Amino acid sequence: MHRTGDLAEAASGSILTHPRSVTLIFKRAVSFVSLLSLAAVAGCAVGPDFVEPQAPVVSGYLPDGTGRTTGRRATYGAELSARWWGLFGSGYLNTLIEQGIANNPDLKAAEAGVRMAQANALAVRGALFPALTGSFNASRQQNPGAALASNSASGSDLYSLHTAQLSVTYVFDIWGGNRRNLESAVAATEQQIFLREAVYLTLTANIALAAIQEASLRGQIDATRRVIDIQLQQLGLLRKQAEAGQIAEADVVAQETAVAQARLLLPPLEKQLAQQRHLLATLTGRFPADHIATTFKLSSFKLPRKVPLSLPADFVRQRPDIRAAEANVHALNAQIGVAVANRLPQIVLSGNAGSTADAMSRLFTTGTGFWTIAGNIAQPIFDGGTLRARQMQAEAAWVQAAEQYRSTVLTAFQNVADALRALQSDDRLVAAARKAEQSASRSIELVRGQVAQGQASLPALLTAQNAYLQTSLARVQAEAQRLADTVALFQALGGGWWNRGESVVLAEPRLEVKTTPF
Repeated sequence: MHRTGDLAEAASGSILTHPRSVTLIFKRAVSFVSLLSLAAVAGCAVGPDFVEPQAPVVSGYLPDGTGRTTGRRATYGAELSARWWGLFGSGYLNTLIEQGIANNPDLKAAEAGVRMAQANALAVRGALFPALTGSFNASRQQNPGAALASNSASGSDLYSLHTAQLSVTYVFDIWGGNRRNLESAVAATEQQIFLREAVYLTLTANIALAAIQEASLRGQIDATRRVIDIQLQQLGLLRKQAEAGQIAEADVVAQETAVAQARLLLPPLEKQLAQQRHLLATLTGRFPADHIATTFKLSSFKLPRKVPLSLPADFVRQRPDIRAAEANVHALNAQIGVAVANRLPQIVLSGNAGSTADAMSRLFTTGTGFWTIAGNIAQPIFDGGTLRARQMQAEAAWVQAAEQYRSTVLTAFQNVADALRALQSDDRLVAAARKAEQSASRSIELVRGQVAQGQASLPALLTAQNAYLQTSLARVQAEAQRLADTVALFQALGGGWWNRGESVVLAEPRLEVKTTPF
């Protein structure tokens, strides 16, 4: 630290006789402020410190603690691939999701939000350092008359004045308000990072679900057309029998009605299929009119035999929405410290140094220099309770965020539990639907033969045809639902972003922050 005598010597004017006096004084002033700023940064910060919330003490996701599904097993502690969609074995799906990641505007907007938050954190960090401003002013003026003293060294009423100076201002962060504000900005940036990950996860899951739904609709359309073909074949036989006088015309009309009713199912399915294609185009950054060469059928997908399942203790660190909620708690926790600091005395140190001369060529010569160092301390005394209310507001906002965090955790565990139960049900449903379809297929063949031999009535055939149609549709829907629920489980587990091999969190060390109640 510079000796007090140096500043005293400058105040007496002896230093200003040297041509470099202004620069010397300014350097010493900046050094003095820098030392004070370092001392302030090293000090404590008011307000509560944040501590990462502890994982809830639960041993599993389901009441029975199991993750077993029929024919498959959810393996606790197994790692979920960041490219989880690859487990479905569809190259077309892989390509489409990659296109979505590259072109989806919502994901690009989320990435821009991260950059905005990072830039804001950098801007907030600037408050920790002195503000340095350089200025130059030039004027030409005339005094009103000889009665007034001239500012010019020559005593002339008409003169020019040139002033060049550097100014420094520093607000001492003795209470840590600026550091708490920076802490809040960094946490807000982390929140935006995990919100981006949530958008990424939602996008990839939505593309996979849209592709599976397209496959389901194509399967239902194919099943309906298959039944219509069977009905048309039977209709042809019935018409021949009616022409031969073997059956009544009413039987032919009944079969025609059955064909028409089956055909009624096609337009809604075809409409939904077209809408799914529009959805896939939009998710991948295309217009609905743009052509997508890829089409999906249920045979395009392979059902993952092993389902990785995170341990509950790891789960809360892997769900991006939980991490975003935690970062929000962190940011609002730091704002309490900002509110507290605003109620305490604020110290500001400012200084400027420069030179004034009636000609630019004389700037910074002997006798033209000047400098000023000033300090200010201000303490709020009465503000109508505004600052106290601001602190109460910050504290209430933290409580709100803490409860929202707890709600997010509970909902996340519910998502996983629902997905596991769905998979257990789906496996049984698919097995039952396949058996029902096989039975209905055999039944329709038997009844068709019996009708042809006159051993069964037409209503029995119509019933068998309708049963085959319904069981075929149910089987397609069950298989598609099982695939969709597998996607839902991967999404509920967080999507494996932590295994992408790239940094998605801030490199700055985490601060000690107040814990959230659970």
